[in-house]
Amino acid sequence: MTIVITGGTKGIGLDIAAHLARRGEALVLGYVADEAAAEAARARLEPSGALVTTVRADVGEIEGAAQLMARAAAVADGGPVHIVHSAAMIYPTSLLDADLVKFTHAIQVNGLALLYLVRAAMPLLGSGSGVVLISSAGARVPQANYAALGVGKALAESLVRYLVAELAPKGVRVNAVAPGLVATTSVAAMLGSDEAAARVLERAGRANPSGRLTESRDYAAVVEFLLSPAAAFVQGQIIHVNGGAYVAG
Repeated sequence: MTIVITGGTKGIGLDIAAHLARRGEALVLGYVADEAAAEAARARLEPSGALVTTVRADVGEIEGAAQLMARAAAVADGGPVHIVHSAAMIYPTSLLDADLVKFTHAIQVNGLALLYLVRAAMPLLGSGSGVVLISSAGARVPQANYAALGVGKALAESLVRYLVAELAPKGVRVNAVAPGLVATTSVAAMLGSDEAAARVLERAGRANPSGRLTESRDYAAVVEFLLSPAAAFVQGQIIHVNGGAYVAG
């Protein structure tokens, strides 16, 4: 089994990679710029027995997605190839104040990249393969300065449903996981500072019906399930892993 994880060297993507690394699978981790983080991710994961390949590629570009999948093809072991699209471009903005060049690239990374990746991976995807988008509640619930990420994720969620119609007959399943608020550097970047993020996270934890924030084990376990044979008949689902946030109250 080979698992390609975009944004796999930091944050949510790295948490998922760490969870899956316990299985000793081949992991191909895409990242866009931070070489030090990529090396740190490799050093963290390889002791678990996983074969880790890091690839610098901008999956918001068609060529970058193709480059990532070419490396995946080079290390694939003949078993199912899976894709977890966790990469995100954090650009805090409203719609009407956005720099449209930056906004367009954010939409490509956060949304269209899912299609770029699947198209590039078609020779590798077969019966038993899984594609998982990492989405968020912001795809459906507008939030301040979240337009570039929320609109991109909404586009990607729509792509999930359309891809099911074309990939399910091939035995490939396509779903999405939407974690609740998670303490990552991306949250701090979105909110403007570590202090602002700490305040929001503390309030969110207290307000959550389950009494805490989402943890890595919560969403990583759902991703693992969706990539497993047990999920063979699960298609086109957006699974929110948030303890009940946006449901109660």
